[in-house]
This record gives sequence, structure tokens and C-alpha cells, in this order.
Amino acid sequence: MSATLTLATLEHSEKVLPLVAAFHAEEGLNRSDEAREAAVLPLLEGTPHGALYLIGPLRAPVGYVALGFGWSIEFGGIDGFLDELYIRPPVRGRGLASEVLQALPAALASAGVTALHLEVGHDNSTAKSLYERAGFVSRAPYQLMTRRLSAPMSGT
Repeated sequence: MSATLTLATLEHSEKVLPLVAAFHAEEGLNRSDEAREAAVLPLLEGTPHGALYLIGPLRAPVGYVALGFGWSIEFGGIDGFLDELYIRPPVRGRGLASEVLQALPAALASAGVTALHLEVGHDNSTAKSLYERAGFVSRAPYQLMTRRLSAPMSGT
């Protein structure tokens, strides 16, 4: 199996939304279907603020990767935030996530993205190891901090 990446569009929503729901259930992210759809559909409609790629064959994708885009003076241009990476449990451990993390930065760099960021749980040693093998490094002494600017979407 290959980690082929396909930019997801509205025509892929019936494949994307169940994958996102599965990831959220696994991670304990309590979202209503409506809230999840409201967050995903702009990515499928082509917003310039992010993208979602399906992983694997389009007839039966095995996962997805979602990105948000911003601007960084420090990194000299567009930067990306790897928001979610999900591989279905039955096909994990086959190197698909590693393939995605090798192919995605190259594709993004060719589109002008200058840096790619992500966050990982302090206690998630498996994911940390995966990300480190893919070239991600902790930016000590920096720590990601968040301030919510609006009320959570319904169902959160």
C-alpha cells in the first residue's frame, strides 16, 4: 500500500467525514457531526487557509492529513500547521505515516511553504518518534500556547 496523497474536495466529503469522526473518537475529541462538518467543509471547498489530503487509494482511503496555513516573519513566508494526521488502525505500522511526512513537506515547499509545525502530546512517545524521524524538532525553549478567541463550535 502506498501513501498516495490526493487533495480532498467536496466530492470526497463522504470519505473524509467518517475518517475525521474516527480520529476524533479515538482522540476523545467531543464534536457533533454538524460542528465537524462545519470545520471540514471549508477545506474541501478550497479555502486558502488550509487543505486536507486523503491518504491511499481514493476508492478506499486509509487516512487523511489536515493542514492550516499562516504567515511567519521568522520563517520568511507561508508556514503550515499539521493539524491532524490519521491512519486507520488496521493499516498502522506499515510506514504510511512516515511516507506522508516525507512527501508532504516536499510538496508544500514546492508551493512556497517555508516551515511546517505540529503539536504532539508530551506523553505520546510513539508519535514523537515518528515526527523526529521525519525531521521535526522541538524548538526549545518554545512551547505552543493557545488562546481561544471565540466560543467553541456547538458540540465541542
